Amino acid sequence: MWKWYAVLSALFAALTAILAKVGVKGISGNTATAVRTVIVLFMAWGIVLFSGQMKEVRELSKANLLFLVLSGLATGLSWIFYFKALETGNVSKVAPIDKLSVVFVMILSLIFLHEPMDLKTILGGLLIAAGAIVLVL
Repeated sequence: MWKWYAVLSALFAALTAILAKVGVKGISGNTATAVRTVIVLFMAWGIVLFSGQMKEVRELSKANLLFLVLSGLATGLSWIFYFKALETGNVSKVAPIDKLSVVFVMILSLIFLHEPMDLKTILGGLLIAAGAIVLVL
């Protein structure tokens, strides 16, 4: 099932890029990020409330909170830089370069999470990196 969720994530990420490019027209990336963040905030808390998962909030450990806060800060910075790139760049180039995050995830998951790295994964990462380099040049 995780593969279907990942495909849906990719589809909605693509829609995000297209819609964001249109939405950022004439405004700063910071303003666009702030508006989008409010929408995501309400949507996420609405899902938690309506799915009956509020009790999990009280069960968060200090480690959960620390790493979720750090993840939130990283997400915020990612969005700010993404919208800054969309302000002046073509979405068809910004989005694929942004997907270099896949390569960074592979490297960081190997270093910090000790996740296995097989030849297929390495080859896929190299192809993603090569594609981004082609787009930049």
